[in-house]
Amino acid sequence: MKFSVSPIPPAGRRRPRATTAMLLAGMVLLSSGCAVAGSAAGDAGRADGRTLRVVLTQEPPTLEPCEASLTGTGVVVRSNITEPLVERDPDSGELHPLLATGWKQTDERTWTFDMRTGVTFQNGEPFTAEDAAFSIDRAVNSDLACNVEGYVFGDEDLEVKAVSDTRLTVTTEQPDPILPLRLSFVEIVPRTTDAEAKVRIPIGTGPYAVSSWQPGAAISLNRHDDYWGEAPAFPRARYVWRSDASVRAAMIDKGEAEIAVALDPIEADKDTTASYPNNETTALRLDGREPPLDDLRVRRAVDLAVDREGIIDALLGGLAEPAGQLVPPGVVGHNDEIRSTRQNVARAKALIEEAEADGVPVDRQITLVARNGMFSGVSETAEALQYQMQQIGLNVRVRMADTATQLQYQLRPLPKGVGPIALLIMHGNQAGDAAFTTSQYLLSDGPQSTFGTEELDRRIAEAGALSGEERQQAFADLLADQNKTVVQYTHLAHMSGLLGLSRSIRYEPNSATGDEMRLAEVSPAKAKH
Repeated sequence: MKFSVSPIPPAGRRRPRATTAMLLAGMVLLSSGCAVAGSAAGDAGRADGRTLRVVLTQEPPTLEPCEASLTGTGVVVRSNITEPLVERDPDSGELHPLLATGWKQTDERTWTFDMRTGVTFQNGEPFTAEDAAFSIDRAVNSDLACNVEGYVFGDEDLEVKAVSDTRLTVTTEQPDPILPLRLSFVEIVPRTTDAEAKVRIPIGTGPYAVSSWQPGAAISLNRHDDYWGEAPAFPRARYVWRSDASVRAAMIDKGEAEIAVALDPIEADKDTTASYPNNETTALRLDGREPPLDDLRVRRAVDLAVDREGIIDALLGGLAEPAGQLVPPGVVGHNDEIRSTRQNVARAKALIEEAEADGVPVDRQITLVARNGMFSGVSETAEALQYQMQQIGLNVRVRMADTATQLQYQLRPLPKGVGPIALLIMHGNQAGDAAFTTSQYLLSDGPQSTFGTEELDRRIAEAGALSGEERQQAFADLLADQNKTVVQYTHLAHMSGLLGLSRSIRYEPNSATGDEMRLAEVSPAKAKH
């Protein structure tokens, strides 16, 4: 997802407030982090200096390219195995040519793209405009139910035509001022790819090809020797996964991996870690279909109950900033006037009591669902939120879930008969445009929204048709209105990521790293003489 945005300044470390830290320590049972890396070196590949070893939090749910907008898939697939027509510079936010060398809008609804020549897929087939047309049609217009379809295109079909081997036209149902930005999320595959079913081992034009996927163990990549661009420094790469952050950190220390994702903030002061603003925003999504969360007063009370500063200081190591909206600074539509809600327990209790007096069943159990491995300290954060919601008179239980289970709660069709749900989400807007957030999370029938209003739906549609400063202001205004009239979200924090990096390599993480870790940007450290 790509647009002209300013880079997000890194979140600085802040000194934890001792009183808050002690308070939260009494609320939650902190994990001991006593695990050790054990024999992971054998799983991670030989430390031969020619295999780049990466340790993730969980096994990717799929490597299907049309699902690459899912973080767990994209971090392996995007720009490593497959590539899009257009890419966004994560620092400047500008769009750059990739498999397309240029593009222009040729009428109100049609864009024309020129294809790069001399590009070969990993199966030896040449890349042409016909492959691009097939890939867009497969991801956006098919019955595969690709995540990119709903997340990026809002279920609208595209008319795609390969005019020649080197020219492609894309026509939208309605005028779309950011179509090139949307197409940056369509990974290009050969036209021989199965169009009726999702694939297990993808083929693309990227610098690496999948050599093996051992379920539960590792994914191995080999360098694509006929890659059209600059060859990556490492001829091989290998992904493994460990759920415990202390294990991932130990693998760096023991020389068993070169890169480890999502380390615990307690590791932040080491010279083998690097923090970066990752464009992720955490929030509680409150299901407004079920009582007591269908009452606006209850949702406002939850928002007032949360101690964001305390959670950030005590559980996130200060590597985050309190949030008052789903999009972080630097994204088109971010509202600079919105401030995060300050905790006000007395006011929150009063709202709950008022709702109870009107017959709202505030004692009905609310399930707070969170995903294991979502971020370091996620289980402790869930327990802190549970405690703070209980303090204002709500009945809350925590359910920690795996990725597959959590996605059932996050994506439509939403499960029925499960009672009121407060879902802990982490949303990353790598597009740099609020349209991708609002179409997913704020529309009444958005793929990741539980409810909304007709008025907000209308404003989202109108904002999406605008450009420039009018677009910025329209989205900023509707984000503020959501906070006043809908309150589907209790926003928590704009997050930062923390990578473990071996001293043997050089890699500069950026705001896209959490979703798209480009292995070709990793190089061996120069030996000191």
